[in-house]
Amino acid sequence: MSTANRSSLLPALLSFGAGGASVFAFAPFEIFPAAFGSLAVLAALLQRARGWRGGFGAGFAWGLGAFLAGVSWLYVALNRYGGMPMPLAGFAILLFCAYLALFPALAGGLFVRFARGGALRRAALFAGLWATGEWLRGWLFTGFPWLAVGYSQTPPSPLAGFAPVLGVYGVGGLVAFVGALLAFTTWRRAAPAFGGAFAVVLVASAGAGLARVAWTEASGDPIEVALIQTNIEQNLKWRPERLSDWLETNAQLAREHVADLVVLPETTLPILADRLPAGYLDMLAAPARARGGNLVLGAFVRDADGGIYNAAISVGASQSAVYAKQHLVPFGEYSPPLFGWFYRLVDIPMSDQTRGGPTQPPMALGDQRVAVNICYEDVFGRELIRSLPDATLMLNISNLAWYGDSFAQPQHLQIARMRALETGRPMLRSTNTGMTAVVNPDGSVAAALPAFTRGALRLEVRGYAGLTPYARWGDRAAMLIALLAVVAGGAGARRPRPVGAAKAVSG
Repeated sequence: MSTANRSSLLPALLSFGAGGASVFAFAPFEIFPAAFGSLAVLAALLQRARGWRGGFGAGFAWGLGAFLAGVSWLYVALNRYGGMPMPLAGFAILLFCAYLALFPALAGGLFVRFARGGALRRAALFAGLWATGEWLRGWLFTGFPWLAVGYSQTPPSPLAGFAPVLGVYGVGGLVAFVGALLAFTTWRRAAPAFGGAFAVVLVASAGAGLARVAWTEASGDPIEVALIQTNIEQNLKWRPERLSDWLETNAQLAREHVADLVVLPETTLPILADRLPAGYLDMLAAPARARGGNLVLGAFVRDADGGIYNAAISVGASQSAVYAKQHLVPFGEYSPPLFGWFYRLVDIPMSDQTRGGPTQPPMALGDQRVAVNICYEDVFGRELIRSLPDATLMLNISNLAWYGDSFAQPQHLQIARMRALETGRPMLRSTNTGMTAVVNPDGSVAAALPAFTRGALRLEVRGYAGLTPYARWGDRAAMLIALLAVVAGGAGARRPRPVGAAKAVSG
């Protein structure tokens, strides 16, 4: 290998490694400073990159490392449970991660093209481009915002205080800003070092101060909840001969764990609701109804036109209600156009679903207004705030058994913690295999069940009223700040030639 090839390969490997190391910032590790270090390495490499292509390549390598390390658990769903052959499943995950890597690649390329000025100005540009890229990833083609860098900053990170104001993308932009300052500041000189340290301390102090602000307040009397974790294996759940076992399992758990609000997880009944035995739902809810409570469970429902919905159904003392999942998972719950061939390679039950309406009201259950979201939906903060200020509690029901014993479960719980911060509401979670938990409005976990166990998490919770700034503005405030940062950091003259490029020309 020539010296030139080795010199271009080394930055790519460093960037790839830095991206892979970013996984340690997220659950289950939750070493939140790792996010700053990972992006600091990328920013330093971008500072030395040659032209648009060099910046694009460094960003792409970082993204490929980050997503291969962070979301490779998707392979389990395709291969172990979907039946896709191992080489095809691996290739599909590689292609998907390569697509996701295009967003940090675009940020990297644009940064190298337009960066100029001092450390503060370049850090602002990097942060604005980063936040915009993550927002685009969470929106384009229905979006996949999993592993947005801001998710790594749940408590005890001081940046968690910004979540109720700027949301996950704003927090991610601040992570990028701090990481870039660490890379761009000339720490050997007193004045730049003081300025860089002051900016970092200012951001951390502001976040810690905001964390002390109570944006919402408890409202109404506490209620007892029983969040049930059924722990039914995915490879057994859809076998017709086991249906009676699962119906009895759910009924037994509902009898054993009676509360004001009893919750069973997503698709806990692997059958259309209109095919259930007569009176089954009433029997399931009878213990809760007897004490004036309600039961919420996940099942499939069918409308008059034959459309099938992944739904949550409430039954009990209050009027029955249905929430139909509105943000479906591409390839798992519906087929995007031109991708019918995908379903000839995998076996995914109930994979042709209908989307629920975008403005479904919270369920009125006793004195509480419960905003339900199903599985993947809680990755989209801008969609969950539609239920505010009416909702007093947020409820997620999930089935992550598709992904086995992987990072998917703790990462999903960390996402729920960010949603609780953004909305200023408790987030209740009832899951099939984990992580069943109660998350407080400040993003802390009040309690959680061990994964892959059967049982119920029983706890008293209170509803909350009021609006956080993020609930009022959504992502608009963060994106406005990102736009201003890009304009301020990138306006004006062309970026000076990197030192490495100048040496290459003179040599």
